[in-house]
Amino acid sequence: MLIRSLSNLETVSLLQASLCEGRHALLAMKAPETALIDEVANINDMDEYIELLYEDIPDKVRGSALILQLARNPDNLEELLLNETALGALARVLREDWKQSVELATNIIYIFFCFSSFSQFHGLITHYKIGALCMNIIDHELKRHELWQEELSKKKKADILLHCSLDEDPENQTLRKDYEKTFKKYQGLVVKQEQLLRVALYLLLNLAEDTRTELKMRNKNIVHMLVKALDRDNFELLILVVSFLKKLSIFMENKNDMVEMDIVEKLVKMIPCEHEDLLNITLRLLLNLSFDTGLRNKMVQVGLLPKLTALLGNDNYKQIAMCVLYHISMDDRFKSMFAYTDCIPQLMKMLFECSDERIDLELISFCINLAANKRNVQLICEGNGLKMLMKRALKFKDPLLMKMIRNISQHDGPTKNLFIDYVGDLAAQISNDEEEEFVIECLGTLANLTIPDLDWELVLKEYKLVPYLKDKLKPGAAEDDLVLEVVIMIGTVSMDDSCAALLAKSGIIPALIELLNAQQEDDEFVCQIIYVFYQMVFHQATRDVIIKETQAPAYLIDLMHDKNNEIRKVCDNTLDIIAEYDEEWAKKIQSEKFRWHNSQWLEMVESRQMDESEQYLYGDDRIEPYIHEGDILERPDLFYNSDGLIASEGAISPDFFNDYHLQNGDVVGQHSFPGSLGMDGFSQPVGILGRPVTAYGFRPDEPYYYVYGS
Repeated sequence: MLIRSLSNLETVSLLQASLCEGRHALLAMKAPETALIDEVANINDMDEYIELLYEDIPDKVRGSALILQLARNPDNLEELLLNETALGALARVLREDWKQSVELATNIIYIFFCFSSFSQFHGLITHYKIGALCMNIIDHELKRHELWQEELSKKKKADILLHCSLDEDPENQTLRKDYEKTFKKYQGLVVKQEQLLRVALYLLLNLAEDTRTELKMRNKNIVHMLVKALDRDNFELLILVVSFLKKLSIFMENKNDMVEMDIVEKLVKMIPCEHEDLLNITLRLLLNLSFDTGLRNKMVQVGLLPKLTALLGNDNYKQIAMCVLYHISMDDRFKSMFAYTDCIPQLMKMLFECSDERIDLELISFCINLAANKRNVQLICEGNGLKMLMKRALKFKDPLLMKMIRNISQHDGPTKNLFIDYVGDLAAQISNDEEEEFVIECLGTLANLTIPDLDWELVLKEYKLVPYLKDKLKPGAAEDDLVLEVVIMIGTVSMDDSCAALLAKSGIIPALIELLNAQQEDDEFVCQIIYVFYQMVFHQATRDVIIKETQAPAYLIDLMHDKNNEIRKVCDNTLDIIAEYDEEWAKKIQSEKFRWHNSQWLEMVESRQMDESEQYLYGDDRIEPYIHEGDILERPDLFYNSDGLIASEGAISPDFFNDYHLQNGDVVGQHSFPGSLGMDGFSQPVGILGRPVTAYGFRPDEPYYYVYGS
């Protein structure tokens, strides 16, 4: 037992070590009304107080109140700790008589709470099983409260009916007085009950420092009890309950229990509230819960978004409210909802008023998320919004602010055209002298500017970007994130005929093929490099280089059936254009598509082995003339068209390729070569194939950009 394992000196030193913390906890908890008696307790009269615990309930209440007076002074805890008789008697009385008197239960639990304020005395409380007893008491009191409410509700309904009637019958007057009397009694009972709940929960919260003890509490449904207690109106009790829930919410099992109890619906009524401490701790609990996608969805459903936005104007809650809103903004479906609040104007004001070189991480992370939505971007760019952002980003070389600007630049429409004025400023940042993270964001922003009227050739020459781009394509020349942005940038400028020719002359195409070899396992790189080829085959100068001087078409044929859907789409469209302009490659492409489409049949024909007895089963002719030992695709007589076998040269597309069919899982219309019908394989006009989706700056093996730490 803990008491016997400590000498007096050890006990004193332990008490002194944690005196400040324990005294603070004791002072924070007000004494219950039941402990307020006229008599002043004396430590020398402990034997008398113990004797009172063996008398009737009123004497037990008096004795426990006097002992509580002593326990509330940390200086007396040493002597009380050594008085095993007193502690044993208190535990016995609590176990036997707690249902008979709320006052008695409150006093005794409060005494043990005084000990629970010191971690080294938790073993004492565990020894007497006070924690388990407190949980039983809390559960019982919550059920009693539900019964009181049901009884009060019935009488309230009867009272409402009486008010609706004009009958002044004396019996009705009696019913009305009965309701008023019951209501006053209910209020008195609730006050006493909440004192008991508060001290019991505080004791459990202290014991929950040990995660093993906390697990035992969870197994006894502590989360359900706490969530039920959120229906109370007592601020002091609510602060304690929410604090306890916040501590428990860091474990997934506890969080799941809170989900079952619809905790968000109960918390929403506390935002906003007049009590600052309650509001603060409620926001912190919401922050813990907001890591769960389903709970973020629930927060939006119950209308927390405008309430949290309103708190951004209050310095006391701005930081924590912004963190919760940041988590909500992580979901694409909720980003647009911020446009219907005053959130964005407030954030822009905070950005421009920030005096430090680096903006607060929470603020800029939130803005980066919001800038991924087109409607939000329109609000951000209102007035001189974009101009102010660009000015600050270029002045302080802030990569996170430039990331926000990059998100803004990705949206088509009027906001993208605003960037024409800043192309030169952005291009000037592309050099080896600048911080790499900042250069990545500048490159990404430029790569998003797919504006037809933009003279990319002039930009490349004016700022000498071609040597820089080519140099970064060399394996190992830069980090993968920067190299990827260079490839995307090349894809953007390649839409311009003169730029494509300029890049081809510089030798960038072989460098891209070399990079493709080096990064063939990275789908992001493969997809973007193929997109560059797709853009370049539209122009005569670069098309001839790609088709006649490189093995790019061969790589594309190998990637036709890649498991990545985006890669397959870009490959198909690029190969269709190549086939339109080069007959030799057209045959190879057609043959590969036929082989893939009929792979099962070809495999069966080529692999079929016959016994000698089967050789002449259908006549005297051998089967070899029909099944060659060579490539089955050299047999053009096996190709079909609408009239039967096609011509022996095999130049006409097979029937499966000419008609509507599924090609790599995509429906492709008749004659999918874009040069003939002005449509590509996506039923889009030639030349406007959307760039493949890119998850720039993010790798699956890395955490999300922003994680809340200490």
